Amino acid sequence: MDLHLSEKTAVVTGASRGIGLAVVRRLVEEGVRVVGAARTITTELTDSGAVPVAVDLSTPEGADVLIDRATTEFGGIDVLVNNVGGGDAVSGGFRTIDPDAWRRTFDVNFFSAVHVTRAALPSLLASKGSVLTVSSVGARLPGAGPADYNAAKAALTALGKALAEEFGPQGLRVNTVSPGPVRTAIWEAADGFGGTLAAANGVELGDFLTQVPAMMGMTTGRLIEPEEVAALIAFLASDHARSIAGADHLIDGGLSKSA
Repeated sequence: MDLHLSEKTAVVTGASRGIGLAVVRRLVEEGVRVVGAARTITTELTDSGAVPVAVDLSTPEGADVLIDRATTEFGGIDVLVNNVGGGDAVSGGFRTIDPDAWRRTFDVNFFSAVHVTRAALPSLLASKGSVLTVSSVGARLPGAGPADYNAAKAALTALGKALAEEFGPQGLRVNTVSPGPVRTAIWEAADGFGGTLAAANGVELGDFLTQVPAMMGMTTGRLIEPEEVAALIAFLASDHARSIAGADHLIDGGLSKSA
């Protein structure tokens, strides 16, 4: 399917690895001019064909730098992908999450999207563009993981609906994408969430990851690949999805059983 995205301009945050890098690569394949933002620029991002921008998006100033670079480079923005996210690898419950951890988690997962969307809004409204924000299945299943991370993702999902309602009449489409467990460093790194859970259960990380789909009730029986999330985001960014707005799209391998 031709998504007719060629010559459009996109900004992707959290672009150095995982879902963000997969989104960058997919959009570049579709002929999109991409600015990829990350705290640390990886070789993979540099080689992706995107314009890499090293920036801290936890502050409004960082968001302004990113959007100024994108508009200077390409003249405007058609697609914004708010993907930057993450959190401290904790597994001990609510009482183990200190106030600083709550602030860090919301800065990275929620306020980064607020800052970047706010900075990009004039350009996105002018192009009648699209905002795609990566939330999480944890926003719908808040008891299934770290409370701070899931609460921040729930806030992201609510923000997406609010923005869609406010700016949809002006031609801006806003949607969220909520993945389940994706084969990224969050799950695969020894110091990530998956590694922390594996250690807490006395299981080797590789063995633990093979058990995750069954443990979490994923109908497909496997972890999600970053490229699958990227394909969904690319479709939602295209005019094929022009009547999809204010929606949250699960891509969780059948983990969530609610209607």
